[in-house]
Amino acid sequence: MVHHTISNSSTSANNASNKINPMKKLLGSYILGSLLISLSLFLVACGSRPVKPTPPREEAPAVAAPTPNVSAPSTSTPSFVNPKSKWILAAWSDLPGVANDNFNEAWTAWLQSCTRNTTAHKRLCTEVAQLTGQPSSTQREWLIKNFQPYRVETLTGDAAPSTGLLTAYYEPIFEATRIAKSGFEVPLYSVPANLKSKSPWFSREEILKLPAAQAALKGKEIAYIADPVDAMILHIQGSGRLWVTQADGSRRQIRVAFAGTNDHPYQSIGRWLLDQNLTKDATWPGIKSWLAQNPRRTTELLSKNPRYVFFKEEALLGNDALLGPKGAQGVPLTPGRSIAVDPGSVPYGMPVWLSSNGPQTQLNRMVIAQDTGSAIVGAVRADYFVGSGQAAGDLAGRLKQDMKMWVLLPR
Repeated sequence: MVHHTISNSSTSANNASNKINPMKKLLGSYILGSLLISLSLFLVACGSRPVKPTPPREEAPAVAAPTPNVSAPSTSTPSFVNPKSKWILAAWSDLPGVANDNFNEAWTAWLQSCTRNTTAHKRLCTEVAQLTGQPSSTQREWLIKNFQPYRVETLTGDAAPSTGLLTAYYEPIFEATRIAKSGFEVPLYSVPANLKSKSPWFSREEILKLPAAQAALKGKEIAYIADPVDAMILHIQGSGRLWVTQADGSRRQIRVAFAGTNDHPYQSIGRWLLDQNLTKDATWPGIKSWLAQNPRRTTELLSKNPRYVFFKEEALLGNDALLGPKGAQGVPLTPGRSIAVDPGSVPYGMPVWLSSNGPQTQLNRMVIAQDTGSAIVGAVRADYFVGSGQAAGDLAGRLKQDMKMWVLLPR
């Protein structure tokens, strides 16, 4: 999958206004302080307690972000001002495709977030649970009656403050073995015991070459896969599934979930290939093609990304196999209904209306903010979780287009 550099990162802005409008007077106490804690609305129907971030999803190579459509910013509509965004009062009629969404799918993701709800949000989540399995039209009517949409915009004076960037991510699936053998020699490691002994820990190149790093990782092998580029994909996605051939020859599927990093910064190997004029195709297939023609440069290329990710093994049982890995909110991601956001703009657990109509896909649907990633930065920025496997990976690798989003706040 390819993650791309965003073009709409928030920058600091003057949040003061010459005149406090009536809406801000009414909601002033909610605007003070941090984005989540000061909003006793719902702001997470599901609790915003921070948990250890999961996928450190960065990006592989980069191409220029799409040019946003120009639209005049709103100047007089009641709004919230947050650390990295402002929310402008909107009408339900402003949201494209509301009449056509299948809200039952969104409810699956919402219920996951409600497992982390606080006492203040118990009543709201109780109502969400009571509407589970009801007709989509009933759920839509309840939303429209009880929630108010706000358009998310940047804090800066951009020409198109409500237009941002949508990308996608997925959970890759690879074949693996429990023991190293011919064709399966690339290890995936759990956290070494001495990881906290220094920061940053050994770089990727040092892990590949230094006896001290290799000694620290001895016995920490979870499984072995065939392709070092596939291992890099797992490191970038932060998790994945493995069909593991056991020592007795049986096969079972497991998840390798994010457990930690060596604390080195992420660097895109695709970007390096482009900068060196070594390729014009910096997609994962393009990178693999270049390495097939230059196999002796594999270590050199992979070492351009010093960041290294360690995993933990998780069983896939029952409904776990239908859901994705846990996001930064601490709940499993729902394919097609979970997004990663910048939590300084949109808090975890927030219901969001997402609209993106581009060359790769058309999306007008309710999603839930449940994850983040180190490349997911900015006011109007979302990474869309598309599921597991090759088809999901193909879509995630292509998806990069304009989008708009609205947060849905209880009235």
